[in-house]
Amino acid sequence: MSAFFRKRKLRYPLIALLVLGMAASILISLWSEWAAGIFILLFVLVFTITWVTEKRVYEATEKHIEALSYRMKKVGEEALLEMPIGILLVNEHYHIEWANPYMTSTLKYDSLIGESLYTLSDDFHPLVKSEETTEMTIALGDRKYRVYYKADDRLFYLFDITEQVEIETLYYADRTVIGILFIDNYDELAQGMDDQTRSNLSSLVTSLVNQWGAKHGIFVKRISSERFMAVFNESILKELELSKFAILDDIREVTSKDNLALTLSIGVGAGSASLVELGGLAQSGLDLVLGRGGDQVAIKHPSGKVKFYGGKTNPVEKRTRVRARVISHALRDLIQESDQVFIMGHKMPDMDSIGAAVGVAKMAAMNKVKGRIILDFDEYDRSVMRLMEAIEGDPELFAQFITPEEALANMTEHSLLVVVDTHKPSMVIDERVLQRMERVVLIDHHRRGEEFITNTMLVYMEPYASSTAELVTELIEYQPKHEKLSMLEATAMLAGIIVDTKSFTLRTGARTFEAASYLRSNGADTVLVQRILKEDLETYVERAKIVQTVEFAGEGIAIARGESDRVYSPVLIAQTADILLTMKDVNASFVVAERTEGGIGISARSLGEVNVQIIMENLGGGGHLTNAATQMPNTTIEQAVEQLKAVILEDTEGGTNE
Repeated sequence: MSAFFRKRKLRYPLIALLVLGMAASILISLWSEWAAGIFILLFVLVFTITWVTEKRVYEATEKHIEALSYRMKKVGEEALLEMPIGILLVNEHYHIEWANPYMTSTLKYDSLIGESLYTLSDDFHPLVKSEETTEMTIALGDRKYRVYYKADDRLFYLFDITEQVEIETLYYADRTVIGILFIDNYDELAQGMDDQTRSNLSSLVTSLVNQWGAKHGIFVKRISSERFMAVFNESILKELELSKFAILDDIREVTSKDNLALTLSIGVGAGSASLVELGGLAQSGLDLVLGRGGDQVAIKHPSGKVKFYGGKTNPVEKRTRVRARVISHALRDLIQESDQVFIMGHKMPDMDSIGAAVGVAKMAAMNKVKGRIILDFDEYDRSVMRLMEAIEGDPELFAQFITPEEALANMTEHSLLVVVDTHKPSMVIDERVLQRMERVVLIDHHRRGEEFITNTMLVYMEPYASSTAELVTELIEYQPKHEKLSMLEATAMLAGIIVDTKSFTLRTGARTFEAASYLRSNGADTVLVQRILKEDLETYVERAKIVQTVEFAGEGIAIARGESDRVYSPVLIAQTADILLTMKDVNASFVVAERTEGGIGISARSLGEVNVQIIMENLGGGGHLTNAATQMPNTTIEQAVEQLKAVILEDTEGGTNE
């Protein structure tokens, strides 16, 4: 039977037509035989023509399909064998069972059959672990491939995207970067110069910056006496990072020959196609650098990621008290507008935190407003314990100390919170208090980090200061004199200054001695300070045991560690770092030990050649150029030491992230 009739869709209508034709012939034959004969003849003729035509069409269609199938098969084979797409088929052990010629020739193998997939690249590991179709980019030799993996068939498709990656790399390397350069203390220094000297200084700075710009292909434009605008691209930024922004050292070294304290601060905005956003990032980075004391570079991206360079010098002490007076008067107004003042320091408070809090409480009393110091009575160090024992002997002063729960129960919308000796929300004694308060003032002497208390009404951060107690002492001098400092209040503040300056040996400026002199004139007892700071024999022996473990992670960089099964107080860890720094040939010291509140603590000290603040920031901490620390939860001492060594190595070779 013809294939025509084998098609069901055509078979039944044609049979029906045939039956109808025969029925019509019979009916017509009953009426006229001649008419029936003619009808039958025409019907057979039409039917035959239709059948023959359909058969020819069917045969032509079959031939077309056969030709098309052949061509498709040929194209498929050519795609497998000739198209620039790599195909790998592997067995259950991930050995190659088949590879198309493109893959073999590209990888320059005589044959890939039998080779382990991992001999080509270890990057295949994440792909083969997936049970579904996945994709990722891997490198094979000097080429980049986008790999698609079909887990069910154990089949890999590799698309060469080397040119695309190169274009993307060129695009990102050519993206615009904006920098704002700020000459620290330029106006202050220029005020005391004659016109000729000022002009020479301006020309010197401009020449150095322009030479730096010309050397690296940077467009530099001076926009004010102390500001420059720089426009360059991402590839130039990488060059500057490799040189660790040598312009910072050049400015410092050249101007120091003339006994000038000029340093350079740079804010850089990168990683965005928007010039407006880049400008905002650059200004934000500059603000961050200036808040950290200057002489640094901050590279800021839209994601919030910040990378720091520099910071090799201590912040230059300000020569004017104008800012202190303005801040003091502003704080006075805020206190007088409040029904009560709450003061809160950082977790595990030290002498400086307690001393500064006592000073702020006194400022509240000077303005006839009740001050309350928030303290977790279960979390403070042994040295602070002696100070608290002395404070307990003064019922009026001790009554000002309250727990976080009491603060939460008594605060109102008109209450004022003053945070002292920290600017990180995660470091305050109780974050709930900070979150509940709408009126917040911040007083701190640490260099600013990326984590920062927001929505503050007043911020007084001075990285040049030795301690927060020093800053608070200056503020007290401009407050109403309704009440005088008591002996114990002055002693607590002086103890904070003495501890943070290591008895006036580190980060000590003229203003530090002025603050100490003011406190001494108000009755501060140096003998009581000495008694408070005395240590027992057990502490001395524990510290000596840690010192015995010292090892060097570089020239002049000492690392000591506590015992794995021992818990140490933060003060003991810090004191050990101080002791290590007094040793010969030690320029920086790090002490790693388990802290009493859990986790691993690292205390870092430096003589100034190594910026321990940036090292600690890279481990989640912070501090100053010469004094910093961090806490590392969920880790061991050995792991913490290895991470510390890696960061120290990175810091000696390039910048650090925050």
